[in-house]
Amino acid sequence: MKFIQYYLDCLSHASYLIGDESTGRAVVVDPQRDVSEYLADAEKLGLHIELVIETHFHADFLSGHLELAEAAGATIVYSSVASPEFDFMGVEDGQRYSLGEVTLEFRHTPGHTPESMSIVVYEHADDTEPYGVLTGDTLFIGDVGRPDLLASIGFTRDELADKLYHSLHEKLMTLPDSTRVFPAHGAGSACGKNLSTERSSTMGDQKLSNYALRAPDKKSFIELVTEGQPPAPGYFVYNAILNRKDRALLDEDAMPSALDYRQMTEAVNAGAMLVDGRGPEEFALGHLRNAINIGLDGRYAEFAGSVIKPDVDIVLITDTGQELEGKNRLARIGFDRVVGYLDAPERAMFEHRDQVQVASRLTAQAFTERAGEVHDLQIVDVRNPGETEAGMVPGAVNIPVGQLPDRIAELDPNRPTVVYCAGGYRSSVAASLLRQRGFSDVSDILGGYNAWADSAQIA
Repeated sequence: MKFIQYYLDCLSHASYLIGDESTGRAVVVDPQRDVSEYLADAEKLGLHIELVIETHFHADFLSGHLELAEAAGATIVYSSVASPEFDFMGVEDGQRYSLGEVTLEFRHTPGHTPESMSIVVYEHADDTEPYGVLTGDTLFIGDVGRPDLLASIGFTRDELADKLYHSLHEKLMTLPDSTRVFPAHGAGSACGKNLSTERSSTMGDQKLSNYALRAPDKKSFIELVTEGQPPAPGYFVYNAILNRKDRALLDEDAMPSALDYRQMTEAVNAGAMLVDGRGPEEFALGHLRNAINIGLDGRYAEFAGSVIKPDVDIVLITDTGQELEGKNRLARIGFDRVVGYLDAPERAMFEHRDQVQVASRLTAQAFTERAGEVHDLQIVDVRNPGETEAGMVPGAVNIPVGQLPDRIAELDPNRPTVVYCAGGYRSSVAASLLRQRGFSDVSDILGGYNAWADSAQIA
């Protein structure tokens, strides 16, 4: 058996290639949208990808099932209770599929979504104990899939939490303790609240350490898994719906169009968002007016999907050579309306210096001094609610960055404003969004809450 786990840090997303060397047959599970790596590895290993298997309709990324089916001639597989708008093979609960020696068993595990399923992997057809189980978003390392993401489109969180409890106890926890657990996400994903940085575990370890599996009864389980979930980024519902549809395919090698300053300005005046993918420090030193700072070195697609609507055109600003990366990373969440990138941005800013702004970034000490001097200072904490439990800056209002576009009316654009997060990435996103929306005096805190808390202890 060939078994490869792929991990995409910027989306905390795991996908898998499983192949049988004796027959050269293989499957890919939960692929990202740009699929060249799976194809290259399959070719190198002498494998043919015949199935692309989805554990469920993902909400946090746009899956590459259509791209991979087209490129490899593979059949798309979902649970038999799924109803996508394209051709697929539905598999029943308990159904097995042989690749030769390697055998897959599909188990329906609804809860995170109604059509969720897990895939038990046997290295040899006659093995009594499985090699592992691919749990999708049903079971994570240290957590379980949140049951509230479909609440807005027809399912209550308690209904799905009830299904999730039975799926875990009747379909997954019945597997031998030695069974390796391979989830679809790790720490940082908004699909759960307590995901581990570990990328695999065993069923036995999860029974001992996973808070949700240790719940004494179903009522306690439902209460545990439904409370304290982070806000879902705005693009989640869009992706959950788009993953059901027959849509346009991504050409991951196609460069976005190069735009000169005039063309960029015309696009922005027509409603396009200008997304600056440089780091917060470089952005602060000088950027074009109305640009939103979402650094490519961070969770770029996730926060783009949190503050930009999917029906808006996008113009990219990146360091030279990162234009294609910027386009493809947005495509991973279905944001395909990249109309181009600003060619030679440094020259454009030099030639149009009247359109260049600097961003105010305060050290923790400078913020403390400013808070003491400005009586009507507006302080905005853009962390998630779970993060604020450990403390907040006095007087701050908590608006998670993903909720800021819809809650911006709660803030006064005429008041001096300071934004902070945990470390400084999200606060730069939020502060740039506020400036783009007309807030004239906005700063963020270098090092975020952590730096402020450290300075407060020293003081």
